[in-house]
Amino acid sequence: MHVTDSTQLSPRLSRQPLHVSLDGARAADEGRLLERCLERARDALLAKQNAKGYWVGELQGDSILESEYILLKWILGQEDDQNLPPISNFLRSLQNADGGWSLYPGGPADLSGTVKGYFSLKLMGDDPDAPHMRKARELIWSLGGAEKCNTFTKFYFAALGQISYDSCPAIPPEIVFLPKWFYFNLYHVSAWTRTMILPLGIVTSLRPIRRVPANRGISELYLDREAADRLGEPVPGIPRSWRQLFLKIDGLLKIYNASPFSFLRQRALKAAEAWLLEHMEGCDGLGAIFPPMVYILIAFRLLGYKDDHPVIQKAQQDLRDLYLPGPGPDQIRVQPCHSPVWDTGIAMHALAEAELSSDSDAAQRATQWLLEKECRISSDWQNNCPGAPAAGWFFEFNNPHYPDVDDTAMVTMALSRLGGDVAKPAVQRGLGWLFAMQNDDGGWAAFDRTTDRPILEKIPFADHNAMQDPSCPDITGRVLECLGHCGFTAENPAIKRAINFIASQQDGSGAWWGRWGVNFVYGTWQVLCGLRAVKQDMKAPWIVRAADWLESVQKADGSFGESCASYDDPSLKGQGESTASQTAWGAMGLIAARGAEDPCVARAINWLIEQQAQDGAWDEPWFTGTGFPRVFYLKYHLYRHYFPVMALARYRKLKRSSHDGR
Repeated sequence: MHVTDSTQLSPRLSRQPLHVSLDGARAADEGRLLERCLERARDALLAKQNAKGYWVGELQGDSILESEYILLKWILGQEDDQNLPPISNFLRSLQNADGGWSLYPGGPADLSGTVKGYFSLKLMGDDPDAPHMRKARELIWSLGGAEKCNTFTKFYFAALGQISYDSCPAIPPEIVFLPKWFYFNLYHVSAWTRTMILPLGIVTSLRPIRRVPANRGISELYLDREAADRLGEPVPGIPRSWRQLFLKIDGLLKIYNASPFSFLRQRALKAAEAWLLEHMEGCDGLGAIFPPMVYILIAFRLLGYKDDHPVIQKAQQDLRDLYLPGPGPDQIRVQPCHSPVWDTGIAMHALAEAELSSDSDAAQRATQWLLEKECRISSDWQNNCPGAPAAGWFFEFNNPHYPDVDDTAMVTMALSRLGGDVAKPAVQRGLGWLFAMQNDDGGWAAFDRTTDRPILEKIPFADHNAMQDPSCPDITGRVLECLGHCGFTAENPAIKRAINFIASQQDGSGAWWGRWGVNFVYGTWQVLCGLRAVKQDMKAPWIVRAADWLESVQKADGSFGESCASYDDPSLKGQGESTASQTAWGAMGLIAARGAEDPCVARAINWLIEQQAQDGAWDEPWFTGTGFPRVFYLKYHLYRHYFPVMALARYRKLKRSSHDGR
């Protein structure tokens, strides 16, 4: 397991704030207080660096990680796994007072997550008449019953004999043969969808069922049994919407699946198997993320792989490597993946702001580690970006098939600042790859050079809300920030197109939506920092509106906070409990737009100084990371540390510059 190194976990030292202030009589001590706070935060961040050179914090998701792992083990007939009881203990601890399980702390109960939590605990022996199970059951009924769960939940229930596979979308493995010119093919959907639907295509075609005892099933959770066993309402006559059309197509695919062309099906299964094996090479599991790492074990079981096969043994170990202990006794929690490249790139960027020398041991070790993680093979991304040389960085420890734009921008920027001469060739390759990955609309997406195809969002298995990977303002802003640090300006034609894309995506309030972080505070911060880095005119009215919006959502105490609920209800944009990471984002966004002398900036910095804990970091119980908006959220445990360092250091640097210029 990667987690054996204690530097990977957040320290559990005293978490009491320092209770210092820049207000009133102490305002004259601003410089001293700022230096003291930043020095302690910087030293604490450096102390978290692994001996090998990287940083990695816990990546925390919601309860589906534990519940789906338990369901997987039952599907495979491995319910005697000794790790399941402590995983169940942690799952039980996540249940809310109303009986449900939420997507994020403080959020409402999620139906699919609650049904999976209930089913998992019932399989593990919890008495259905126990108060916590009764509460969950009654809540599920109040939300419309288990038949309302999303499609990716239904795969688990069908495999355990609770519902018919007819309730799951048909995903024929023959999709592996669909040509590039076809509207739907593997390379017109997002990278994460690609790795999920191909193993699920094997599952839905071969339809495995592991029967569980009736007294451990969940028939009591369904209010409409007939609805539970179908994908959607029957479509009479001619379809009148894309949704109805795709339901009709799904019905035809199910007819084909009942008696496929044998030679074609066997070829498709072999081709899918080869694709999956190829994409597991050199990786910490398929896609190096939890969902496909689960599905692959079921798919390979169906393809005849035995439990002692090396591929299966590694796949099982890859999942076990996601374990973390605690927080309570006899508990195991599961991460969705690891984030070392991302954490290391941001930590280096923050430390560069804090004036860490490129000659320092910390910078040299981090540089060497990142250089070893550079992608040097051409994989999925090249299908939409032919001819571009292999380059870029991925998110996890090992995932060379899936470099992504966000990580590449962050790492390229960090190496350009702290990597020295040894990193210059990799920086140039990273810049070349970023330019090659720019979309036709001027923006950048996460994993591929893409074209937005909104019709694909109507496909029945698109309810994980991430069928596509279109351009988004936050990643585009990050790329601009990287390019600016590397000497490019708004005069560059590619950057001009990116700025036009960003302007087109601005919300009516002046803010920008955040695809990969919560939410409008995240998007607005990243866009403003990117625009400033390429020397865009920050006095332009549309940029002033963005800064005004940030000021409008800043709290009286100087902090910022935004809940994941803003994805469901845009009226909540910029509203939520205060967090260190979002306050740092708000401060840096305002610094980019208005400069360090703005009073709103000082108030945000003041809040960060006041809230710093004795160990040099900050408390942050809330989720400020986004996986799939409205579906899956994340808490990056180092966000509460390196983003405040970045904000404090940037503020100090600009304050010095303004004083020196007087």
